[in-house]
Formats: sequence, structure tokens, C-alpha cells
Amino acid sequence: MKRLLITGAAGSLGKVARARLTHLAETLRLSDISDLGSAKPGEELVPCDLADPNAVSALVEDCDGILHLGGISTEQSFEAILNANIIGLRNLYEAARAHGQPRIFFAGSNHVIGFYRQQEPVDHNSPVRPDGMYGVSKCFGEALARFYFDKFGQETAIVRIGSCFEKPTDYRMLATWLSYGDFVSLVERVFEVPNLGCPTIWGVSANSRRWWSNDHVRYLGWSPKDSADAYAEDIQSAGNWPDASHPLSMFQGGNNTQDPLT
Repeated sequence: MKRLLITGAAGSLGKVARARLTHLAETLRLSDISDLGSAKPGEELVPCDLADPNAVSALVEDCDGILHLGGISTEQSFEAILNANIIGLRNLYEAARAHGQPRIFFAGSNHVIGFYRQQEPVDHNSPVRPDGMYGVSKCFGEALARFYFDKFGQETAIVRIGSCFEKPTDYRMLATWLSYGDFVSLVERVFEVPNLGCPTIWGVSANSRRWWSNDHVRYLGWSPKDSADAYAEDIQSAGNWPDASHPLSMFQGGNNTQDPLT
């Protein structure tokens, strides 16, 4: 690619993408409403509020791909989620439609199915059961991506990210962890595969405790290499091992199932 847009580039995962994806494009266009620091060689810094349609249109222009990590990533007020995750995402898709339909990696969330019990089988076709307004916004994002694909042919990878951190830190993450290395390799495959379509992909490493399977997207050629298994003893020794009645060991959404709607 000549230019890859990374939204939410000032966030924790955005910083990982900024550092590790320079090989995917001649130029990384980095955007956020937070401070992005100084531009490095091969970078363009474009601050942008996703709720501003004109600014988003200018942001997307001349981009060959979009890694969409922007928006609210935790349970917050509905007003904040509305502007960033719903209005902002609609603005992004309209901008993509107007500017050549660059392929999109949409950072969705496992919280679209958070109210399933951990023992319940769940696949990419299971009905959504969001565990908060943040999860609801990601359900909207999935529906929007599918609509733009079916009606306009806009390709999107809907990636239901589990828990993407440097290492897993609690019991639930032994199932949901996505390592930084596996995240990077998934982004690579999304933008390299000849025909993407609009698949739903579980963003999870090769953890033995994982609840989700990506057998339906083998055509991507993505094989996660890392596993949370090696951290299990440390997590248990640290006392981060809940009893059977704790949401971290009951629901796939963990603690989010206990947060009140705001």
C-alpha cells in the first residue's frame, strides 16, 4: 500500500500498530484526538474527531487501507459512545465509499457476545448478546460493515478482539488473550489476502482455553503463534484466580456483565 490510515493511533493498541506496521505501506497516516507526538519518517499526523464528517472525509482521502482502532474502547456514557463509535463509524464508511473503498480492518470486540456463559459454544453466526453499551456499539459496527459490503461492496474484516495486551493478567485472559505479535500478523493477512469479503474473525491467540474458532476463515492463511498458557501459573500465584461465582469465570464478557448501563 502507498498509504495506510490508522485511527486511534494514540491508544495502546494504536501505538503497537504505529511501531510494528511500518512495512505495510510507504506512509502511515496516523489519526486521533489525543496527542500523537512528533511525526517519524514515513508518517503523517492528522488529528481528527470522528464525529466530524468533513474532517473524516479528508482523513480517508488517498488511503489504500484503513486500520480502524479509533473510538471508545471501554464502557462509558452513551453520549460518548454515540459520537465516537456510532456516528463516527458511519462517517468513516461514508468517507471510504466516497474515496475508492479502501479495505477496512474494523476493531470490533468480544463484548458483542459477552453474556454467553463460558461453557456455551459460540461461533461467528451465534446471535449477539452484548454486555454493555460499548458492546452494543460494536454490534452496530458489525451491522454497518455488513450493510456497506452487501450494498456497496466495501470489504471489511470484522475482528472481534479478545484481550490484546502485552501479556494476559487475569483468569479470563487465559482464554481471550491476543498477543501483539498475533495482532500484527492478523492485520498483515487482512490487507494481503487477494479477496477478503466481510468475514467475522475472532481476534484471539492460540490459547488452549480459548472459546472461539476461526476455522471458517482458513482462507486468510492466519495462524496465531502465541499462547496464554505459559502465564497461567503466574496469574494463579498472583491471586488473580476467581471462584466459580465471579463474572470472570462465568461469562465470556467477564466483569463487563456487571457494569450498570450509563
